[in-house]
Amino acid sequence: MNDFTTTAVVVLAAVAALFLVLGIVALARLFRVWRELRDAGVPGGAKLWFYAAVCYFFWPVDLLPDPVYLDDLGAVLLALHNLRGRARELRGEQGESDGSSTGR
Repeated sequence: MNDFTTTAVVVLAAVAALFLVLGIVALARLFRVWRELRDAGVPGGAKLWFYAAVCYFFWPVDLLPDPVYLDDLGAVLLALHNLRGRARELRGEQGESDGSSTGR
């Protein structure tokens, strides 16, 4: 192999290793989110929307071409907005049921 080919192989291997590490980190974070959602008592429908959005983000077929991640990010942001609303509802219900609300 010549120098250019060797350099290209090394660079591609480094990029592949970086993507592998990033994928493992992302998978660990998704597992942590899954565990936190399970422990928080978030309803199944809200979790389903979140995980469907995550799957769509990684799905190779998109509504818009892949260099434009607006549809992917929009789906994830919509799911996170839904989760946030459900979490606020749960906190409000728990605060009222255990008598810890201040009544303001």
